[in-house]
Amino acid sequence: MTRPRAVLIGPPGAGKSTIGALLARRWGVSFYDTDQAIEQEQGRTITDIFVEDGEATFRALERAEVIRALAATTGVVALGGGAVMDPGTQRALAGHAVVFLDVGIADAAGRVGFDSSRPLLAVNPRATWSRMMQTRRPTYEGLAAVIVDTAGRTPEQVADEVATQLEAEPR
Repeated sequence: MTRPRAVLIGPPGAGKSTIGALLARRWGVSFYDTDQAIEQEQGRTITDIFVEDGEATFRALERAEVIRALAATTGVVALGGGAVMDPGTQRALAGHAVVFLDVGIADAAGRVGFDSSRPLLAVNPRATWSRMMQTRRPTYEGLAAVIVDTAGRTPEQVADEVATQLEAEPR
């Protein structure tokens, strides 16, 4: 059975794409970012999909992409921040090496700048991000086999900790 070596989850600004690419290089495996795959397949940005088709359409595309990635990837997979809120995605993640990259608002703001490319953070980004994390945190924590705090750490330090924790996990 094909299974990713690691599946990274967390909010916008957690560093899922950056850490995922580092882990993939470290392990000599592929890196798959579901948001990038959706944008390539649709030929437009996630923001455009949200605006033109609505969040429900995007979430359906996202769920299908996550399920496809989990079935076809042996490397590292990074999910969009809200993907885990879908019950179908939650079920699909069962039994996988899920890593929650935790991040506080100060680090997240510095990484993503809370700009318009984040459709759910377009209005009052700091307050929206804080509410979003309060809602999503229990799901992130509940799905995770490993939780790594990224606060004040370099991507390399975070990738090292993720690798160490996953390699210590019984299979």
